[in-house]
Amino acid sequence: MATAFSTDGETALRRELGLAAAAPRGDLDGFYEMGRTAAFVRGGGFRKVALQFPDELLADAAAVAARMEEETGAEMYVLGDTTYGSCCVDEVAAEHAGAEAVVHYGPACLSPCGKLPVLHVFGQQPLDIGRCAEAFRELYPSRQSHVVVLSDVVYAHAMGELEQELCPEYPNIIISRVVCGDLPNSPPPGELRQFGCQFPVRAPGGLEDCAMFYVGAEGLALTNFMLTWNRCPFSSFDPMTGCGRRETFNVNRALMRRLYLVERARDARVVGILVGTLGVTGYLAVLRHLRELLRCAGKRSYTLAVGKPNPAKLANFLEVDIFVLVACPQNSLLDSSDFYRPVVTPYELELACNPARQWTGSYLTDFQSLLPGACAHLKLPPAVPAAEAVPDISLVTGELRTAPLCHPPAPQLPPTTTLVCRDQTRALVEISPA
Repeated sequence: MATAFSTDGETALRRELGLAAAAPRGDLDGFYEMGRTAAFVRGGGFRKVALQFPDELLADAAAVAARMEEETGAEMYVLGDTTYGSCCVDEVAAEHAGAEAVVHYGPACLSPCGKLPVLHVFGQQPLDIGRCAEAFRELYPSRQSHVVVLSDVVYAHAMGELEQELCPEYPNIIISRVVCGDLPNSPPPGELRQFGCQFPVRAPGGLEDCAMFYVGAEGLALTNFMLTWNRCPFSSFDPMTGCGRRETFNVNRALMRRLYLVERARDARVVGILVGTLGVTGYLAVLRHLRELLRCAGKRSYTLAVGKPNPAKLANFLEVDIFVLVACPQNSLLDSSDFYRPVVTPYELELACNPARQWTGSYLTDFQSLLPGACAHLKLPPAVPAAEAVPDISLVTGELRTAPLCHPPAPQLPPTTTLVCRDQTRALVEISPA
């Protein structure tokens, strides 16, 4: 748990930050794909464009913006400190600048956006194809192995060359490709599209018969893949160290921790809905969905917009028993071990409050899968009278609790209009994201 939930600000003002030296980039045009970006700006006729950089690329922001203004004649605005995660497109900050489009640089979660045109420039990080192929051969000595090769988006540019290196030896290898922008609602038959990557599934037993080989450093993207496809064995190659390994991340233990949080959500009476994105398509729909779900489960809810969540901010809401974070798939998996109250995902809240959804071993990190019309959507079953509801026992406290989705007894209100009941599910609390 955090040692202090709030300070007077003096510590932050006096703290000295050591600036990390930016890696020298001899070819800005190649790394930042200036030609493709300029064509995007000119083709759309945009006069104001927001350039969003992660912290590690901010050192190049001024040079890139100046070069883009020379190439296009458009006005460029640099977005640095993002409202939420740097992997998401910060449409809020872009609209504050009056931008007509956004160019997002660096790693991205590729969550769909609905307000502004977006161009993703991942940055072409170098990849030693020979060393990567050698590590793959060591991890998969059988040439008949069914393996899906996934990658961090910054190495997506090298996947074609890696495919040419390995396909003659491994006939069953599948290289995923990055997909973003305007896409049809569903992928072609026999293909899987998720988290911005798309690939065919050719193994006889489906995806569960495939192994996964990830090219990239350890991080949230890899954790997201491993929890979602938790029945597939994973290996990885880290281009920074040049080492390949079998992933020893204990998926079962991680899922047990998440299921413990589901039990805490069942016990909760007051739930705080944390708005962790304002740009991902469908976030308003999932907020409505969660409010209705909590209302039917007999729980009070508050919608909180606090920017990037941290222990100090959330400790201000002592009456909240648990928080649910509405964010992109990568930022949803928040480690809340230092928080005063647990933080769960929308899927975990559904497991707690929707009797129609049972744990099957599959884990969902994308909240859009829960919305009506999606493949994983489940309607709430009809409510039962409170007198007929069968209570169950909390696995955390050992106490009896009322089953969800039961009609509460009608309140005996006096025949007067002097007092009006406030709709608690519509309350909005906002504090500074600083």
